[in-house]
Amino acid sequence: MPFAALAAATTPTAHIGLGLAAVGRPGYINLHRDRDLPADRGVDALRARTHELLDAAYAQGVRYFDAARSYGRSEDFLAGWLTAHPEVTDVVIGSKWGYTYTADWSVDAEAHEVKDHSLSMYERQRAETAELLGDRLDLYQIHSVTADSPALDDKALHERLAALAAEGVTVGLSTSGPGQADAIRAALTVTVDGEPLFRTVQATYNALETSAGPALAEAHDAGLTVIVKEGMANGRLAGSEAPAVVQEIAARADVGSDAVALAFVLRRPWAGVVLSGAATVNQLSGNLHAAVVDLDEEGRDRLDALVEEPEAYWRHRSALPWS
Repeated sequence: MPFAALAAATTPTAHIGLGLAAVGRPGYINLHRDRDLPADRGVDALRARTHELLDAAYAQGVRYFDAARSYGRSEDFLAGWLTAHPEVTDVVIGSKWGYTYTADWSVDAEAHEVKDHSLSMYERQRAETAELLGDRLDLYQIHSVTADSPALDDKALHERLAALAAEGVTVGLSTSGPGQADAIRAALTVTVDGEPLFRTVQATYNALETSAGPALAEAHDAGLTVIVKEGMANGRLAGSEAPAVVQEIAARADVGSDAVALAFVLRRPWAGVVLSGAATVNQLSGNLHAAVVDLDEEGRDRLDALVEEPEAYWRHRSALPWS
């Protein structure tokens, strides 16, 4: 299990990972990308930005990197960085399949990604990932599973994923939408030859959207590694966008709102790795302060009060523009 080393790590930042959704392609739904990225968002510029972030993350103790087939050229960028740094052997590399990137390197594309959880899609994208990441891939996740996803019932797909696991690649899934808890619990029941198929789950969890919490605790208790994404709610819990209570707690701790938002997640006993989605080195450094933020009971209670109804949260997220 590649995450065993992370679980045993004593460096606090080892429990924070770097996700490449914001820098593997020119368009994404995070707020204020016009401030975060250069005017030139060509392939070479974003490759350089990605490598700069990976350098900074590794130097500061981050040991999990997360990509996806639909994150533009994230796997390509990550593979190039790994090739340039053969001395880096102590990182865990995860990617995802199930969406095709369709924006053709445009911010204004009508459709940025298309979902398909079929066996044929897995076979195609597994080959594409293997060509780029080879034997450096530690974790392959089904991307954005919902409770009605055919991937949860496709026995032929399960057999192929179990074969991948037998080769030494951990099999996981990510979830999205207001029914995350249902998808997680359904995934916990999937077995092949009597053995659980999924060994990790990646889900959205933050101060505004906590509905997956009980199911993530169940997954943790069942032995899965829990990876948390969107801990800053795509920028809604960072900087001046953060609610006043987050900014007040941050000011008192002398950190940014982003660090408080991520600390809220890191303090969950079931959280194995919490992802930073930083697009700049300064954002990354600010995010990593979450590892040393001490949230007292009053602060936790005030943050708990920010929670939104899941349906409202996901409607808001769906309305965020690609930029």
